[in-house]
Amino acid sequence: MGNVIDQLPTIRERLKQDVEAAYKGDPAANSYVEITRSYPGLVATMVHRVAHALYTEGEQVYARELAEAAKSVSGIDIHPGAEIGDYFFIDHGSGVVIGETAEIGDWARLYQEVTLGALHFEEDEDDERTLKKDYNRHPTIGDNVVLGAGCKLLGPITVGDHVSIEANSWVTDDVPSHTTVFIKHPEQERKTNEPEQQ
Repeated sequence: MGNVIDQLPTIRERLKQDVEAAYKGDPAANSYVEITRSYPGLVATMVHRVAHALYTEGEQVYARELAEAAKSVSGIDIHPGAEIGDYFFIDHGSGVVIGETAEIGDWARLYQEVTLGALHFEEDEDDERTLKKDYNRHPTIGDNVVLGAGCKLLGPITVGDHVSIEANSWVTDDVPSHTTVFIKHPEQERKTNEPEQQ
């Protein structure tokens, strides 16, 4: 636990970077004060930075308790094992899920309902009813990546640097650097809802 206390000044500096990322990444942000006092994404990130320090020092139970408390306040579920780089920003936040073995680079921006999850789970060699533990199941995200609302990145895939994955995309394969991923808008049918004239 002493090592975690020693890390607090570094965590504080990283949180300043996260506030800067929120200010630069949200055109609706009016001030750093507004961000620190009212952004649920910053709450989740702040708690995650401390929970991750506890997790890496072997204090997994305390780390999970912190993560669950942050989820109940923010609606954002970040496993304390996830590695998150500097200048991190979650905008809106509700429904974001980041799995245990996910890794996220610097200057990443996530929007609501983003999932960095597992595609499937391997069974334990000795018991088919028990899922295997301690293996990479989640995405690795590079630097300067934007993940749009509702996108799902699943499995141990790699997303390069300077990537934009747009809203509601479903990604299960690697994405090279300098790429935009999007889904074409499906055709819509429209009909009038005005009552028929008699």
